[in-house]
Amino acid sequence: MQHQYLIGIDIGTSGCKSVIVNELGKIISEAYYEYGMSTSEPGWCEQDPEDWWRAVKITVGRLLKDFPSVQSIKGIGLCGQMHGMVLLDSKGDVIRPCILWCDQRNEKQCQDIQERVGGVAGLLKLTSNKMLTGYTGGKILWTMENEPANFEKTRIILNPKDYIRFRLTGEYATEVSDASGTGLFDVKNRKWSDELLSILGISKELLPSCYESIEISGRLSNNAAEELKLPYGLPVVGGGGDAIVQSIGSGLVKSGVMGATIGTGGQVTANLDSCCNNPEGKLQIFCNVIPGKWHAMGVMLTAGGAFKWLKNLLYEDMKEIDSRTGNVFEMMDKKAENVPVGSERLFFLPYLNGERCPHNDPYARGAFVGLNLRHKKPHLIRSVLEGVAFGLRDLSEVIMELGITPKRIYASGGGANSNLWRQIIAEILNMDVYTMNTAAFGGAYGAALLAGVGTNTWASVEEAAMVMKVKTKNHPENENTVKYNSLFPIYKQLYGSLKEDFRKISKIAEV
Repeated sequence: MQHQYLIGIDIGTSGCKSVIVNELGKIISEAYYEYGMSTSEPGWCEQDPEDWWRAVKITVGRLLKDFPSVQSIKGIGLCGQMHGMVLLDSKGDVIRPCILWCDQRNEKQCQDIQERVGGVAGLLKLTSNKMLTGYTGGKILWTMENEPANFEKTRIILNPKDYIRFRLTGEYATEVSDASGTGLFDVKNRKWSDELLSILGISKELLPSCYESIEISGRLSNNAAEELKLPYGLPVVGGGGDAIVQSIGSGLVKSGVMGATIGTGGQVTANLDSCCNNPEGKLQIFCNVIPGKWHAMGVMLTAGGAFKWLKNLLYEDMKEIDSRTGNVFEMMDKKAENVPVGSERLFFLPYLNGERCPHNDPYARGAFVGLNLRHKKPHLIRSVLEGVAFGLRDLSEVIMELGITPKRIYASGGGANSNLWRQIIAEILNMDVYTMNTAAFGGAYGAALLAGVGTNTWASVEEAAMVMKVKTKNHPENENTVKYNSLFPIYKQLYGSLKEDFRKISKIAEV
């Protein structure tokens, strides 16, 4: 039997992960390449799209090294960080660095958009979502007002993975899940919101054609085929935004269950059979990558990013790496294992770059609360793990207001590799935490599955997901859950107590 192969590419915030998967769901090869982020001003986050393309070429090159069956590759699926704004001119050249999902500069423009459509209710009617600072729509208005020369040169606006699609195929295209995250999309009817675009003065010609996530959106161009050493004309399917594709690649395909992604940011997600109401716009209601389905998502801006920040802060010189594993994150886990539940009354607020759900507050900032002379590095480590898990509980409670009452949650992202973190999440959320054998590759793996559905390897996303198997299961210890239940109200209260101080801090002039 001759195998069929699929490539999945995930343009993450920290780096690009690519995989080759066969029709049995087995990962044949995987590669990762890291790139950086520019933070030239407080609250600003940008990347050079050329870094993504370089990472794609490097990772695909590594995939194909010693791979004998290039002609058996049937298609490419794309996944990527959502909401970023890539501006291209009439030649297809990048005009300015991409403004990322975690960038907070456009609060004024988001408020302006809300006022122009009659408040939150007006936005929810048009798009099912608020216009958050992370979304693309506010970034577009910020550019119109602050960089008019750049906007005047703009001929097309793309999200990060769709820029890679352009480099692969020459096509300007997106799909319904990423389009939902622009804040300019009629999510209920799965199309651009002509009414909102008209109100905001954004020409629809600046936005790409929109596909379902399993549809073929283009084919590999001759130039890209030569650069990547792949067959000319290879189908490239729509793919999807990272949080949604990661959930598919981590086992979340049925309605009524939840997923948690612990990447740079964090998401708690649930599949929906219909486009539901979104009271107060606390959640993000997007089109699912499964045709005819929708996706509810609560987002925290810093999750795994908080752990990485702490690692860089405490162990930048890397001298304390575990000599056996050589992995600083595993060493940090081991230190935190010996710290009691609650980190001896030390709380961590994970709002290092503002927060979305449930606070929607770009001024929120991180904080350790309760420090005393007994606290050492291991306490800080466990406190960060617990603080992020409390944030995930915040998100899960908002999701459950939709009437979803899950008994388990599927975890994915880099943070899900930590058994300690999974156990803490299980005990704080009081539900079983599952990971699938593909969780470490969630986004890229999910993208490969979508490519397989689009090229008829599988008949549906649900059928494709049957190739995945449960890898780990963490069950909450009741005694610890009781302790965390007593701490969670304090965690929630701390944000309210500090909210106005966060705003005052933001107004302090730089010395």
